[in-house]
Amino acid sequence: MDYTKLQNGSDIRGIAMENETGAVNLTEDAVRHLAAAFASWLKKKSGKSSLKIAVGRDSRLTGEKFVLTTIEGLNSQGVECFNCGLASTPAMFMTTVTEGYKYDGSIMITASHLPWYRNGMKFFTPAGGLEHDDISELTAIAADITFSEPFDASAQEIDFMSVYAAHLCDTIRAAVKADDYEHPLKGLHVIVDAGNGGGGFYVSKVLEPLGANTEGSQFLEPDGHFPNHIPNPENKEAAESIKSATLASKADLGIIFDTDVDRAGAILPSGRELTRNALIAVLSRIALSEHPGTTIVTDSVTSSGLAEFITKHGGVHRRFKRGYKNVIDESIRLNKEGTDSQLAIETSGHGAFKENYFLDDGAYLMVKLLIEMGKGHKLDEMIEDLKEPKQSVELRFPVLAENVPVIADNVLDVITTSVNLVDGWSLAPDNHEGVRVNVDAAHGNGWFLLRKSLHEPIMPLNIESDDADGCPIIAKSIYEILKREDTLELQPIIDFIGSSL
Repeated sequence: MDYTKLQNGSDIRGIAMENETGAVNLTEDAVRHLAAAFASWLKKKSGKSSLKIAVGRDSRLTGEKFVLTTIEGLNSQGVECFNCGLASTPAMFMTTVTEGYKYDGSIMITASHLPWYRNGMKFFTPAGGLEHDDISELTAIAADITFSEPFDASAQEIDFMSVYAAHLCDTIRAAVKADDYEHPLKGLHVIVDAGNGGGGFYVSKVLEPLGANTEGSQFLEPDGHFPNHIPNPENKEAAESIKSATLASKADLGIIFDTDVDRAGAILPSGRELTRNALIAVLSRIALSEHPGTTIVTDSVTSSGLAEFITKHGGVHRRFKRGYKNVIDESIRLNKEGTDSQLAIETSGHGAFKENYFLDDGAYLMVKLLIEMGKGHKLDEMIEDLKEPKQSVELRFPVLAENVPVIADNVLDVITTSVNLVDGWSLAPDNHEGVRVNVDAAHGNGWFLLRKSLHEPIMPLNIESDDADGCPIIAKSIYEILKREDTLELQPIIDFIGSSL
């Protein structure tokens, strides 16, 4: 088969089970071929003839089956395999750098927050996750792999999640330095919503051993049907679920993870959500308290209020491209060039600290919050001066043509050349993606960003305003320009403007 169709940026993703949206394309055979290709690629990359590779999975229905076929593919290349069972994506990377393990690579079977019928693969070496070009190489290698049956699924089963969780506990204990060293979170009430994904371990292996009260935690049992809500901190239903549980249990903090725990969000006792700009703000305060003047790298859709917040607290804000790998790679690049950058974080909740291998790890982000709470600090007070937009919206325009990149570039050129013709508009300086335009107080009081999607044939438009009714005003001006473009489906902006009248 054409394995390139399974590439999704720096991951592999596909339809793994029969459903109404499309045919299965991530088959057992495809997983087997891609795993074997990773082994072949890693042998060449590392110069090693024998490899040790760990394999883990999230709670998806096809997870256990794909772990076995992954091991079969690896064994076909002479790899010594270690089956971690139910795991988190960050933990699978940590198998490559943790003393006593330090495997040559690892594979995580996951499709993050995508629907139950989908699945995927993420690949790691001790240097981090594979890049887009690396996955392209894997798909090419996979096409040339041949097997001779019977398949061998031999692997040593290990409980690495306990090792990883102990590392998180030790990190908190060492940072808080409480009188009761073993229980630095004693007296705190912290609950978790795992969304029936892989994050339930955080209650039994992290919070409770540290002394926290976890009564009120929910959906901790793995269930690949995801019966309660989508395990995604950005999902409105999921956010409302953890918010309700936090308020009902009167917890000091509510934590929500995505399926494979590389993203997280939180709820404060007041019900305020620590997601998007607010989560970035509190983590920036922590990074800046430990490393004054450091550069915080974010994606392109972060708010003007966040930029002001970071600057006010002594940091440098670098707004870069969408895509967590883009943000992380930019922070790594800055450090290599001599600019200190301790935190790279996207509004989706993917965030990585330099001190933690630049690993996007939702569990570790929550560790940083828990350390502050263990020290007696109030998270809400840390971001009380963050200016949040009064209104924000994201609209997604399907591109009505096959040559999406060319069409999208043409549309961006139209917006760029129109900026000087619209009252109150000005191009934002130092923009690295799409077209970002600032809008003055008399014409909507905010900004908008139109860009190309990373993986879909669409153009997302983000609008934010510091006025309660500012986004529709900005949207109307944008529509007057875009309505002449017959290559975009503009119904989303028409509907938004209409609903605001």
